[in-house]
Amino acid sequence: MKKAFILVGVLALALGICYLVLLKTDSGNNKAEEKDAALMLNSKTLVFNRSFENVLNNYFNLLDAFLANDTTLVSQAANALNSSVDSIRFDQLKADSSLVLTAVSVAQSIPPEIQGLKGEKKMEQKKREFNMITQDLYSLVRIVKYEGGTLYYMSCPTAFSDSTAGDWISRTNNIVNPYKAKNSPTEQAGTPDCGEIKDSLHFRSGE
Repeated sequence: MKKAFILVGVLALALGICYLVLLKTDSGNNKAEEKDAALMLNSKTLVFNRSFENVLNNYFNLLDAFLANDTTLVSQAANALNSSVDSIRFDQLKADSSLVLTAVSVAQSIPPEIQGLKGEKKMEQKKREFNMITQDLYSLVRIVKYEGGTLYYMSCPTAFSDSTAGDWISRTNNIVNPYKAKNSPTEQAGTPDCGEIKDSLHFRSGE
């Protein structure tokens, strides 16, 4: 009888130890799941950020090409921008599926506009396509909440010959209008560029 009591005690102790081990393991798994959930709340990865930064860099190269009034540079920059837009890593944008689909849809509207830009012969028509590219890129920046620094959305209300407004994005708050023809005879020396800041975008992680 005494041996039976001892055996029961040993079994109870073993069961108790097993329970504690399982409880600790389950707790560890819960913490891991909580950590994974927190990571999912961070809507972007380094891979996505790098791919989006590449898009912006190529956009600014295109803007500089218009400032230089150089059609060869415009074509080269447009090709680079097209390639980088096609390479955005939306699979690394960990957000609500409807938001991701919206971002993809907006991004997909840019390459046709780039092709339209390349197909135009006159610089003003190329700039009209650039204006549409800018508007779509501005929307995309807001959708994905780009975190790489402040961007300024600028506009000149009389950018084109028919007084249509023209927009552009800048990394600085200095007004440098890409729609103004280089060395235009209608522009007097020292005349400030047409343009105003319509919006500034600065998103922080978690917003």
